[in-house]
Parts: sequence; C-alpha cells; structure tokens
Amino acid sequence: MQISEAEAVVMEVLWKKHPQGADEVVAALAKKGSDWAEPTVKTLLNRLLNKGAIEAERDGRRYRYSPVLAREAWMAQQSDGLLHKLFGGRVAPLVAHFSERGKLSEADIAELKKLIGELGVENGDER
Repeated sequence: MQISEAEAVVMEVLWKKHPQGADEVVAALAKKGSDWAEPTVKTLLNRLLNKGAIEAERDGRRYRYSPVLAREAWMAQQSDGLLHKLFGGRVAPLVAHFSERGKLSEADIAELKKLIGELGVENGDER
C-alpha cells in the first residue's frame, strides 16, 4: 500500500489515538505546527479510506476514523523499500553509509554489536 508523505502525517495522528473525527485530526495536526485546513485533512482521510488504510464509523452526523494499516506493517514496507531501492536489499551497505558519514553514535555501535551477538553471527552461526 502506497501512502504519500502527507497521508503518513495523518496516519501518525490516528496511530497515536483513535478513533478521531476530522476536526480532532485537524486540531492534533495544528498542535504539531501544521496549517492544513479541514477540507485538506478530509481529502487525505478520504484517500486513506479509499486505499483501505483507515476505516470510518458513523457517529451521529460525523465520522470517526481509525487505522486499519498497522504502523509496524507500514514501517516494514517503507524500510524494505528504502533498503532495496538504495542498497540492493542489503543491510551492511546501509550501516556502512551511516558509519562513513559519522551518523553512528557510540550507543548506536554498542546496540548494533549487541544485536549481532543476539543473532549468533559472532559465533559463526548464519541465518
């Protein structure tokens, strides 16, 4: 499921709290510094509905929206796409890229070492 950057901003609001009406989504976005008007947010909500990323339940004269697409599933899709697009599906070149640019802190390196250890790679096991 392809979700635009703007749609992802709306999804983040719904992932944090749901169900919400369009007016609540607008208010939550305004707190984040967005100046999107309600018609813009409603357009994005309708797009997400049409894609099956969210669902709507009628609540009197308005609709309340909830995510169908789990944030974890979306994140996995996004990270897999990025990994394949930029690094041929390999993780090592990704880590090397961040290392070469000085983007890995000591804490990041320690965490990576711990993850590798937990995978059993240090012991010669391969997965």
